[in-house]
Amino acid sequence: MFIDFARIEVSAGKGGNGCLSFRREKFVPKGGPDGGNGGHGGNVIIEGEGNVNTLINFRFNKMFRAKNGVNGGGSNMTGATGEANIIYVPLGTVIYDITDPHNKIKIGDITEPGQQILVAKGGAGGRGNSSYANSINQAPRYSTPGKDGEVKKLELELRLMADVGLVGFPNAGKSTLLSSISAARPKIADYEFTTLEPSLGVVQLEDYDSFVMADIPGLIEGAAQGKGLGIQFLKHIQRTKVLLFLIDINDEDPLNQYEVLRNELINHDPMMDKKPHLIALSKLDTLTKDSVDEIINKLKKEFSSKLDEEIMAISSVSTKNLDKLKRRLFNIIKREDEL
Repeated sequence: MFIDFARIEVSAGKGGNGCLSFRREKFVPKGGPDGGNGGHGGNVIIEGEGNVNTLINFRFNKMFRAKNGVNGGGSNMTGATGEANIIYVPLGTVIYDITDPHNKIKIGDITEPGQQILVAKGGAGGRGNSSYANSINQAPRYSTPGKDGEVKKLELELRLMADVGLVGFPNAGKSTLLSSISAARPKIADYEFTTLEPSLGVVQLEDYDSFVMADIPGLIEGAAQGKGLGIQFLKHIQRTKVLLFLIDINDEDPLNQYEVLRNELINHDPMMDKKPHLIALSKLDTLTKDSVDEIINKLKKEFSSKLDEEIMAISSVSTKNLDKLKRRLFNIIKREDEL
């Protein structure tokens, strides 16, 4: 099950108490102070894990605690630091502090495997009485307790990290395309809204190059305002390097389809307008041999003259032009990586 949102509570460890102690040795009836400091409480840390792509582990497990620091001991023994609690999340997770319900604070993004973000700091250990000894007070009879660790409420939001984001209306053929050019196996059926959660697939080229493509559930007009769970899905496109607009070649007005899709992305995030993109007309195999050239040439002229856009036609069923599409996408990704 794909889960891209979770709320959890984290509690760092309490610091160990400082020790009140005096040295006791044979023939030394009044030894000096030797109480050690308490250990610091354990931290709560969030770390990126490259082998998972869902927040499902947080569906039922919502409380995470680190260990407390150990109390100090006699003979100036410092208590051990409490063990940290490391929480593993998928790459692309955005972390927010929602402890104050009126002030949502972004803590950071997890974008690389092994990347760590400290989300709750353990409490400091208390000081033992030996640390208070000085020339004036050579036998202090007090120590301090350890401090409490931080307690926070966090919101985790997963935004899939992919090189290419597939954008299109329901039943445009996005899932079929992804299954044709990668090992991903999203659900495919001949009705709208077959895909109800994003899917990732690794697209392999003939020379061992590869890139990751994300199939985003179909958008509808008004998606940027939340219609059809639009906002929930649109956020997964924000991290992609390239957009691939997929439009059914049999649609009555492919130009309008493209303009509506593009406007929805820009309304959600104006920076989407700056992302490089390709436009592919899908289901080329559904056209008759007599009409295919005429329809494609007509659409190419219309997209060029009215929108100043280039298009290509593909078929995920017959694999027509899929190699060409993969190579063009990879070249754009490579160019973006070099910027």
